Amino acid sequence: MKKPLNKAVFLDRDGTLIYERPGVYISRTSQLRLYKSTPEALRILSKLGFKLFIVSNQSGIGRGYFGKETVEELNAYLRGLLKKSGVLLDGIYYCPHAPEKHCRCRKPETLLGEQIIKEHGVDPAASFMIGDKRADVEFGRRLGMKTILVRTGNGRHHLRKYADQLHPDRVAANILNGAKWIKNEIQN
Repeated sequence: MKKPLNKAVFLDRDGTLIYERPGVYISRTSQLRLYKSTPEALRILSKLGFKLFIVSNQSGIGRGYFGKETVEELNAYLRGLLKKSGVLLDGIYYCPHAPEKHCRCRKPETLLGEQIIKEHGVDPAASFMIGDKRADVEFGRRLGMKTILVRTGNGRHHLRKYADQLHPDRVAANILNGAKWIKNEIQN
């Protein structure tokens, strides 16, 4: 008998879970600040039985602003903040390449998503992608997930700039509103 597949929420990091300042690459733990709604949103999703994965483009590595160890330190710090709030992540995946490398792991390309799906037995049709950029929405769509664009981070800007091309399943004020929409979707 085949094991049932897991449902998951893939989450962008900067601008979705944590504050992002335009033109600033977060490279120190003192710069990393959770949105106030992030812990509650992730607790809701976790209680609904979703596995939680961060999928993030970290081009600061490829551009030489900092090394992988800096991103690993930031991600460990983020895990610690979330753990104190009662949230455990199932994984953090990131692309270290600069955009001009045209790699397969940089969102909206799907290599990291495919890896998570395979490694963790995720059913894309029962899963969601939440992010603040067009690349996040395209990534989720290419994987066959429902998508939510949050207005935090770059969300408002991307809604204006890509209005004709951007078609998320839902636009939410923030991660908490996105989590509540997911809850409503699966309970109806």
